[in-house]
Amino acid sequence: MRHYIYFIAFLFSITLHAQNNIEQALKKFNIETVPYIKVNELKNKKNLVFLDAREPKEYKVSHIQNAIPVGFDHFNSKKVTANLKDKNATIIVYCSIGVRSEQIGEKLQKLGYKNVYNLYGGIFEYKNNGEKVVNNQNKVTDSIHTYNKAWSIYLKKGIKVYEN
Repeated sequence: MRHYIYFIAFLFSITLHAQNNIEQALKKFNIETVPYIKVNELKNKKNLVFLDAREPKEYKVSHIQNAIPVGFDHFNSKKVTANLKDKNATIIVYCSIGVRSEQIGEKLQKLGYKNVYNLYGGIFEYKNNGEKVVNNQNKVTDSIHTYNKAWSIYLKKGIKVYEN
């Protein structure tokens, strides 16, 4: 019995460690139906449209400047197509680390958008790479809504904000 308990504890620790970085978490949760774009690749692109696939409470804490909030739970495709008419626009969808944004990216692809990218590592990786984010008053902030304590391990730079 004792060996069984040690074995279960060992498996549990491997599972926790296996998701200790963004790359491993994305491999676990995503199937890469939407191509990734890394933070350092953004500088080579022009006329980008950022769509924030997080919930309003997350967006209010901070977001990439000029990002359009589209949400996740209440994503409204009619609203998006009404406001984003150019189906050839280069769209960067992001969330916390890139899981929810893949799902929203898939929806955008189904709506006919041709150049949709999932920001690799989401707003966490954006901030981890020293990029600036703004709050609801459009002022630069170090605060990032990390969704919850478990997901907060992926944010290495910035002030972690979450509800219990």
